[in-house]
Amino acid sequence: MANGVSNNNFTTYSFNYSSSPQESSTSMKKNQFNSTHRLIALFLLASTSAAIYSCGSSTANDTPAQMPAQALPVITVSDHQVTAHREFTASIEGSRDIEIRPQVDGYLDRISVDEGAYVRKGQTLFHIDARPYLEQLNTANASLQSAKAALESAAINVDKLTPLVANNVVSDVQLKTAKAAYDAAKANVSQAQAAVDAAKINVGYTSIKAPADGYIGTIPFKTGSLVGKSTMEALTVLSETKDIHVYFSMSELDFLDFKQQFPGNTIEQKIKQIPPVELVLADNSIYPQKGKVEIVEGQFDKTMGAINFRATFPNVNGLLRSGNTGKVRIARQLTKSVLIPQEATFELQDKVFVYTLLDSNKVEGRPVTVSDRSGRYYLISKGLKPGEKIVYNGLDRLRDGMAIAPQQMSMDSLLTANPI
Repeated sequence: MANGVSNNNFTTYSFNYSSSPQESSTSMKKNQFNSTHRLIALFLLASTSAAIYSCGSSTANDTPAQMPAQALPVITVSDHQVTAHREFTASIEGSRDIEIRPQVDGYLDRISVDEGAYVRKGQTLFHIDARPYLEQLNTANASLQSAKAALESAAINVDKLTPLVANNVVSDVQLKTAKAAYDAAKANVSQAQAAVDAAKINVGYTSIKAPADGYIGTIPFKTGSLVGKSTMEALTVLSETKDIHVYFSMSELDFLDFKQQFPGNTIEQKIKQIPPVELVLADNSIYPQKGKVEIVEGQFDKTMGAINFRATFPNVNGLLRSGNTGKVRIARQLTKSVLIPQEATFELQDKVFVYTLLDSNKVEGRPVTVSDRSGRYYLISKGLKPGEKIVYNGLDRLRDGMAIAPQQMSMDSLLTANPI
């Protein structure tokens, strides 16, 4: 049994143990029970203290810290005199694409060129078996010799009758008949000579030559193929590429803009005022030589709603071939145009936007109208005025009404680093 004595706020417990085994066992069980309860009480006390501390810390951290404004570069919009470019999809053709076709029927016995080869005017391309035409020439020559012999015989007969008629030995009718026979023999000679000339032409047609300098296209026939004047497909196509024709089209709106842009009373006069144009190749490189717009079609294509133009480019080195594609780039001078870098814009639902800087250093998204582009810059016709400020980059981190710390950038420095 335990007796507690209190002294100076401390309680001292004394225990009297019974010598009985049953009492001793019971006392040990009670001590174990009390110890377990004390441990549980201490654990609950520690948990409660930790929870109270956690709640206090959470309450203290509920107040968010003020985030500093982002430092972003801004530029001041201003007017600039720039050269804008309009690009039009184009197809490239040789100045002459000549179909090579046979003029006589026969078998191809020789093909003297390969596909893609460059040939000179007069160079032999194909050869057709000439033996039938050589025999025709021999027959025509024989007929000519026979006709000449008949002419000589008729001349002799006229010479024989002429003095006899003069001496009234024979009648005048016989001489006239002889002269008529002479004229007929002379005509036969001419006819036979024409047959010989025709036979020579046919023999010449068996050797097919290049009508101009240029490049050979696809050759769909092989040696031994039967070809002729009625063959639907050409032997090949020769492209004369010393000068290249580049065809491009303008929509009705572009054509109206073209007529307002260049001076002149007629379309021909306006075309003469178009400056030399550039050709942008399929890899976006610029063809080194400039061309000139020459003609325009007389009417719009009703199905496409466009009108075709033709520009001519020199092709001395043969870099361009028929069938190439590209874009024709036409330059025009624009004065007092609002110019902004493309990096300062973003697109949303097919519209171009910028973030303008308000007086409170807050930003506001604003749509702008792009009238043209020049290099890496947009020309703005609506939505911005000179003197307004826009954010240059970091647009993906911005929202309307967000405050920033503007860092002023010079537009001139951008133009120096990335010229128009």
